[in-house]
Formats: sequence, C-alpha cells, structure tokens
Amino acid sequence: MRIISRRKAVVFFLSLGVCLAVFAAAVGFGWIILNWREGLKVFLGVLFFGAITTGLILNTIFLIREIRRNEQHDSFINAVTHELKTPIASIRLYLETLQRREVSDAQRQDFYRLMLLDSNRLLGTVEQVLKAGRASDRRSPLQVDLIDFASLVAECVNLARERHHLSAQGIHFDPSSLNGQGSAVKGDADELRTAVFNVLDNAIKYSADNVDVSVRLLSQSDRLVLRVEDRGIGIPGHELKRVFKRFYRVPHRSMAQVKGTGLGLFIVRAIARRHGGKVYAHSEGEGRGTTITLELPRSAAL
Repeated sequence: MRIISRRKAVVFFLSLGVCLAVFAAAVGFGWIILNWREGLKVFLGVLFFGAITTGLILNTIFLIREIRRNEQHDSFINAVTHELKTPIASIRLYLETLQRREVSDAQRQDFYRLMLLDSNRLLGTVEQVLKAGRASDRRSPLQVDLIDFASLVAECVNLARERHHLSAQGIHFDPSSLNGQGSAVKGDADELRTAVFNVLDNAIKYSADNVDVSVRLLSQSDRLVLRVEDRGIGIPGHELKRVFKRFYRVPHRSMAQVKGTGLGLFIVRAIARRHGGKVYAHSEGEGRGTTITLELPRSAAL
C-alpha cells in the first residue's frame, strides 16, 4: 500500500509540475504578445517567466527524486531489519531450548552449528553496510598491492560454493580462458575480493532454483575482464543501470524470497571505480539470466 501511495504521489507531483510549467509558459507568452512592442519589458518578461518555469521543473524533479529515495531507504531498512531480526530470533530460540531442556550431545552440536551460521549471517549483513559506507568515502586511502586476480577469483568461487552449498556444476570457473596471459592487477586485495564475491553471491541468489553460474576471466588489451553469467530471473532492460544504485533492488515478484540489502552491486561499482575499472550488466530480459562484467586495468605479470 505504501509503494502504491508513493507512486500516486510521484504522478501527482509530476502532473502538477507539468501543469504549472505549461500555465507559466502560457501566461508568459501571452504577456509577451500583448507587450511585444516594448522591447525592455519583453526581455525582462522572458527572463522572469523563464526563471519561474525552470524553478517549477527543478522543484518537481527534486520532489520526485526525494520520494523515490525515501522509498529506497524504506526498502533498505525493511531488508536490513529482516536480515538482523531473523538470525537473532533463531539464535535466541536455540539458546532458550538449551537452557530449558536436556538435549543430546549430537543435537547440542547441531544447535551450535546452526547458531554459528546465523552469527555469520548477522556479521555478513553488518559488514555489507559498513563496506557500503567505506565505498562511498572517496577520501579513504587505497592499499595498493600486486595481486594475482585469477587466484583471487578462484578463491571467491570456492568460498561461494561453500557458503551456498553448491557443487562444481553449480558454479564453474575455467582460468584457462586467459590463454596463458598474466592476470596481475594493482589494488586492495580485500576490496577486490569483496567485489568479486558480491557479484558471485548475486548471481547465485537470483538464480532461484536453477543455479548454473559461469565465471570467465578474459584478457583484452590492457584490461582484465571478469564475466559472471547466470540463468536466473534476469533484469528488464530499463533497470540495467539502476541496479548499481545504493539500496536499489529490481521490482520483481520473485525477489520477495531473495535475501539482500540492495548494497551488493553498489559496492562493486564503487570498488571498480576506485581501481580504475568499471562494471556493467547485460540481460536479455526477465527469465533470461544476467551477465555482470567487471573490468580492471591489467598490470605487469607477477
């Protein structure tokens, strides 16, 4: 209901702004026609009504952006609240069970395992929010080291398999696509690891039940190109650029069951830019999968 009311507000303010701008332009032109023989008055009138019309348009644009930004913030808060509340409730339930009931050693160990998983989920959510804050701060220094990017990608692929309990067929990476060329880049290993893992994590989460993610690392001139392709829910064409905005999530009925804060690809883009690279998305449309491409400047071989 809140989303519908905000959409109505956007339509209202847009319509109001257009009507006011048209009205101001009509009044302005009418005044100019009536006073066309008086050059100075006409000139001042054009400036005056032009300023009014421009102000109305800018004000309408600002209001619409604020409404959309508030909508994204609310979605982010709801997502983070869910991501925090769910594992906390789960951990509390296991602790209360351990406190009130006698359980076997095997069951106790299983409870410990599940609580650790929930703790890792909590930690991951907090780290994601902190990383988004650091990614927005362009003044923070960049730790520059020479990194074997192929090894870093392989490490992230293995971590993604472990976190999501996938087989080698679920997510596959073939470093031989480099054709023997070097895969060295200069940058912060932790940040690049975060960027690559976020891309892989998104590809897996938005694959629904059909997890088949292909990871390729290519060498093009002076750049390394990482392509992560999934066969998931896909992205409509008009949303391809917006998915890299902070808090933004594609409005899709299948998204309701997908956990996330809307920060993953925003962090990827910020890290890519800090390293002199870029990232972009490609999709043939809903239900036809998505390819995320991350490009980084290549350095001399290790």
